[in-house]
Amino acid sequence: MLAIGCDHGGFKLKESLKRYLEELNIEYKDFGCDGETCDYPDIAAVVAKAVASGSFEKGLLICGTGIGMSIAANKIRGIRAACCSDYYSAKYTRMHNNANILCLGGRIIGPGAAEELVDVFLNTEYEGGRHQHRLDIITRLEEESAQ
Repeated sequence: MLAIGCDHGGFKLKESLKRYLEELNIEYKDFGCDGETCDYPDIAAVVAKAVASGSFEKGLLICGTGIGMSIAANKIRGIRAACCSDYYSAKYTRMHNNANILCLGGRIIGPGAAEELVDVFLNTEYEGGRHQHRLDIITRLEEESAQ
């Protein structure tokens, strides 16, 4: 299942993507917002914690640029959130970084491009291998900073 959330800057794109996910029969849980002005770090934290706990395999966060959501989500241990606005980045962040949250900018990309990015993000597998060593380093950095 996919955990999704947005702030007011990403609301319209989130609603569009929810319809798209429903067409594809992809289950999701919407963690907000409902269009009201809100603080993106609060939504990012809820979605990131849901993914980090293992309750959700992946997440989707949307704000005006996607950058704020990615910064906030990456503060949660175990999260590798990537802000992407092109196909190549969305694909390779899964293949090489095993990213578990895709962040999009509702003021940056339109629904068609967003659908393409969601598709590639959800359907690209992590390659592992030589990339795992680097993820292990990232995990070690997380652990060191938590002390």
